[in-house]
Amino acid sequence: MTDFSVDQVVWTQTLKDAFGESIELQDEKGYTAVYDLAAEFEVNGQGYAILVQPDRKAEEYEVLRIVTAKDGSLELATIDDDDEWESISELYDELTFPEEDED
Repeated sequence: MTDFSVDQVVWTQTLKDAFGESIELQDEKGYTAVYDLAAEFEVNGQGYAILVQPDRKAEEYEVLRIVTAKDGSLELATIDDDDEWESISELYDELTFPEEDED
C-alpha cells in the first residue's frame, strides 16, 4: 500500500485557474454532472482533485488524478489502483479533519 503523509502535500489551483470553481464531467453513458472543486493538491509530483456534487453531502466526494494530455490540456482520470485511491482519500480526510493530538 502506498502511504502518503500530510507533509508531502503541495496545494495547487491549476484546475481552478483553468475551469473555475465548478467542473462538468461526462460519464461513459453521456450523462453530464456538475461538481464543485473541493480541493486540489500534488503528492510526489502527481496532481489530485477532490470533487463534490453540490446536492450531496460533503463526506461524499470523488478522488481523481489530474493529468496533462499530449496537447497540454488538463484532464481528470479515474484512479484504477485501489491502494492509491484509498491512500489519497485517507490523506484528504486527514487534511480536512485533522485529529487532535491526545496528551
